Amino acid sequence: MTRRYEQSMTSPLGPLRLVASERGLCGVYFEDHGKPQAEPAQRVEAHPMLDLARAQIGEYLEGQREDFELTLAPEGTPFQRQVWAALLDIPHGQTRSYGELAAALGRPTAARAVGLANGRNPLSIVVPCHRVIGHGGSLTGYAGGLERKRWLLAHEGSLPLDPATAVRLRARRS
Repeated sequence: MTRRYEQSMTSPLGPLRLVASERGLCGVYFEDHGKPQAEPAQRVEAHPMLDLARAQIGEYLEGQREDFELTLAPEGTPFQRQVWAALLDIPHGQTRSYGELAAALGRPTAARAVGLANGRNPLSIVVPCHRVIGHGGSLTGYAGGLERKRWLLAHEGSLPLDPATAVRLRARRS
């Protein structure tokens, strides 16, 4: 059994739960994350990978970082890991549709499967599943909720943030 460690951090999007193993960062979850989360982990005050992840996620959320330099260890099927690796190729400030992502993986008819794998991404924010949108630019599901997806896309400059979303997210931080 793999030992897991966890810390939490505050963010403009509400509390985040960070989970790591000896292999690397394996989870970044919102408090009301819509998909299954990693197994329970030992809560620690300090851990090299978690401390680094907290610092880099904080820099990203403050607009001081666009890319993460972390050892990632997400657990999933080979296809899920292939999709998650492709998410890392979507540049900051850009989006891709599920169909475009499927085509980039050499599986142009697998948009639905790509969407399912995208929804199982355990590394929210760090592996940028928020950058995947529906055909025609529509915002579709996000395990952290569409308000957080809108905020992240606006934060990266690929979508304007409507005032109502900003107000609701500020209330969530409190």
